Amino acid sequence: MEMRTLGRSGIEVSPVGFGCWAIGGPFSNPAGEPLGWGEVDDQESVRAIRRAVELGVTFFDTADVYGAGHSERVLGQALEGIRDQVVIATKWGNTFDESTRVMYHQDTTPEYVHKAVRASLDRLGTDYIDLYQLHFDTTDEIALPLREACEELVREGLIRAYAWSTDTVHSAELFAQGKHCAAVQHEASVLHDAPEFFALCEREDLASINRTPLGMGILGRRDASKPATGADIRTLPPAWLRYFSDGGVPAPEWWEKVAAIREILESDGRTLAQGALGWLWARSPRTVPIPGFRTVEQAEQNAAAMTHGPLEQEQLTEIASLLAE
Repeated sequence: MEMRTLGRSGIEVSPVGFGCWAIGGPFSNPAGEPLGWGEVDDQESVRAIRRAVELGVTFFDTADVYGAGHSERVLGQALEGIRDQVVIATKWGNTFDESTRVMYHQDTTPEYVHKAVRASLDRLGTDYIDLYQLHFDTTDEIALPLREACEELVREGLIRAYAWSTDTVHSAELFAQGKHCAAVQHEASVLHDAPEFFALCEREDLASINRTPLGMGILGRRDASKPATGADIRTLPPAWLRYFSDGGVPAPEWWEKVAAIREILESDGRTLAQGALGWLWARSPRTVPIPGFRTVEQAEQNAAAMTHGPLEQEQLTEIASLLAE
């Protein structure tokens, strides 16, 4: 597959990026409720990232809060010596304690942007961030000064471009008016079409970075009976994590949808996950899905999706018909 572009920035990235939430390991809110994906092997994470780069993956998306700073540190370790071969995106906005791995509250001030970016640079072991993303929803009055703060960071050479991770089209439009806004990160998958976002990205010359492209893992499963366990957010899913039920098993209504479209997604030798990524590539030339990973095997499978490429438009039509039933 050809490289894709982060909108008006001109920054080229691989068609698939790797989301680094899971490799951050456990963290929680003050009530002790899990916000991560459970325990991870940091050395396996490093091996997986390096293997992904070998296979042509050049885009890695993380956030300062993932693992309360740990994801950024692991990513920085993995990319030591090959920083110039990759594009790094991270996010800011949520305060946390690295020592206790607890996330606290949002800091909406422009002053915090300048503090947070420098902390991320230190954890990542780099002197610039390619794409810096706001990581919470807020009002226009609060967002506008944050957009200007991002422009200041561009002028200082600390970031190359910025974006908003949001599922509100109006918010994305607001940030898009900034000169160096290059993308919007939003939910999109074969189970959650996002036509308004795709249209916005086309209109404003933005990349569409696709969060939860595998439906938090439901589009990578063959068995619905095996639950998520331990300090995994899917064991006590918040309202937005609708694909899983309490106890960490796929929600029956969503598992039925997966079953209905599995054969199409697995066409031409694809895995289910590879077909789900192919759907996103076919949906818009601006999409850059960012599936998560925890192992070398998962990294290899996600990267191999690029050898299969996008689904055919006829397959998208058939999938839409099946999901509408």
